[in-house]
Amino acid sequence: MTQLSQIYLVMLLITTLSGCTTLGYYSQAVSGHLSLMMSTQPVSELLDAPSTPPALQQKLRVAHDAREFAKDQLALPVGDAFSSYAELGRPWVVVNLVAAPEFSLDAHRWCYPVVGCQAYRGYYQLEKARAEEESFIARGYDTFIAGVTAYSTLGWFDDPLHSGFTALSDNRMVALMFHELAHRVVYISDDTAFNESFATAVELEGLRLWLTQRGDQQGFRKALARLRQRDQTFTLVDAASGRLETLYGQGNRLPEAELRQQKARIFQGLRDDYQTLSAGWDQPGPFGENPAKLNNANLALFSQYNQHVPAFRQLLRDHQGDFRAFYAAVKRLSAQSPRRRQKALARLGQHFHKDF
Repeated sequence: MTQLSQIYLVMLLITTLSGCTTLGYYSQAVSGHLSLMMSTQPVSELLDAPSTPPALQQKLRVAHDAREFAKDQLALPVGDAFSSYAELGRPWVVVNLVAAPEFSLDAHRWCYPVVGCQAYRGYYQLEKARAEEESFIARGYDTFIAGVTAYSTLGWFDDPLHSGFTALSDNRMVALMFHELAHRVVYISDDTAFNESFATAVELEGLRLWLTQRGDQQGFRKALARLRQRDQTFTLVDAASGRLETLYGQGNRLPEAELRQQKARIFQGLRDDYQTLSAGWDQPGPFGENPAKLNNANLALFSQYNQHVPAFRQLLRDHQGDFRAFYAAVKRLSAQSPRRRQKALARLGQHFHKDF
């Protein structure tokens, strides 16, 4: 898709919307994305240019190899994604706002043309995210803003590499590329947990094959450690979420002051358990080294990305590691009703055993 047709498409989407708040949000989204796209340079030119810093050339070579691997070994629809590069001058491309009611783990959902509803909202400008965050805080919501290194336009645009990617270690960069490319395979509007868990599973299994093929034993050990950290953190989050759900279910019987007190104790227990668990880790875990703040919004976001990962990894195993057959099965699963989809994922998750 040419830049001119991309501009026409996004402007067409905007003209279908109404309302000052909606138009304001989409105006910053369109201008931010187009600014990113217009500032790119072809990776092939940067690789050949003597003026390209050697460190950047090395990263771009790895990214080029990862694109080929994703296409040939993971059967991902690469197209022209990651064939261009942009210098951002910051480690994130957008920031995501997540908001959840004070006594609920169900995140607020924003709805968009084409992609449906999602449990987060992305901003190219941090101050705009903070302004909307304040409006939720004023209504008593728990909130969380996170920098996002990459996002997928689901094949509508040729997503570029940028300095957020190249600031990562090689293996983290490659894993992120696999994750974002997976969104091109299948995407269900209104089911963030399905979409993100699927992409995370492809990221993990793709990285495993990438490291195995390259004989990178040290990178493989680090990937295993990160996976264990993710799984152990999810176990803590799942237990805390269960306690919170039970507490919030008593909202019509307990005074708000009591709910807040018990909620604070549960989150303090989660922070303490996480810090005890992560004390011996040699790399930061999912919540960083010392999470000063955890709330409903943090837990809602973390669960979206990890809830069904074991189920999707098991589904790939059921198809003997054949990614094409796996994607076909995922697409069939995506066509089922939400209830049947959830039941199928629950069954798959129960059969999964960790042996990355």
